[in-house]
Amino acid sequence: MFYESIEEIVKAAEDADLRISEAVLRDQAAQMELSEEEVYLQMEENFDVMCESVRKGQAEGLRSTSGLTGPEGFLMALYAKGSGGLSGSFMTGVMARTLAVSCCNASMGKIVAAPTAGSCGILPGCLVSLYEEGKYSKKELVMAAFTAGAVGMVIASRATIAGSEGGCQAECGAAGAMAAAALAELGGGSPRQCADACSIVLACQMGLVCDPVAGLVEIPCIKRNVSGVMNAFAAADMVLAGIPAYIPADEAIDAMGEVGRDMPRQLRETSLGGLAATPTGEKLREKVFGKND
Repeated sequence: MFYESIEEIVKAAEDADLRISEAVLRDQAAQMELSEEEVYLQMEENFDVMCESVRKGQAEGLRSTSGLTGPEGFLMALYAKGSGGLSGSFMTGVMARTLAVSCCNASMGKIVAAPTAGSCGILPGCLVSLYEEGKYSKKELVMAAFTAGAVGMVIASRATIAGSEGGCQAECGAAGAMAAAALAELGGGSPRQCADACSIVLACQMGLVCDPVAGLVEIPCIKRNVSGVMNAFAAADMVLAGIPAYIPADEAIDAMGEVGRDMPRQLRETSLGGLAATPTGEKLREKVFGKND
């Protein structure tokens, strides 16, 4: 079942006095003609892949296929286990897991594209961190993934989740919005607050370009996953503190789509602008692919 608006999802959950995740699981099971338990187990398999991609992405000596990246997840995990850094041990751990999944992807490991490979570290960075830190049960986190998935469906339908169409705001922005809604629900937020968390992240990521160096989903994409995950936690905490988004989630999604359509093609995954077109970006491309004829 595909949803056309966040408002539709919120209204369905409110009318049934359910969390978004519960309403989505009910709807998906009915649409797929499966039991809710069967659909839940499919999502649990996705969560297990997320956990494994964190583990693989934190391996010492990991390198991407291009050789440009690889140790980011390992290095951040070491840092998190030390003093905890300026952001504290939990949030640096979140960063480490987010980087790890993106590094796993760059090294051709198995990941869950949530919603894309370029933004694959954000949702696992949130959910797996909360699981490994013992803050929520596995079942609670798997259920939260249904909330995230529903938000992703709407963004894909109303706007885009492709960097080639809408820039990185459509990839890391969408993933951050999905994660924020899931986090807000986990924190006890209402369906309306989940929608507001989604809107806040999209506002914070609005206009973010897609400029992968050498055309590879590594530089700066891996680090942008970290900005997306930090925005997700910040947005969830803001709505749980009672701060409204002011702009409804569906309007924020539509605005993101319009911004993406207005973005020059050089800034939409063509590697013709932004960081990809810097002198260092060009040198890195030559390092991987050689000089142009």
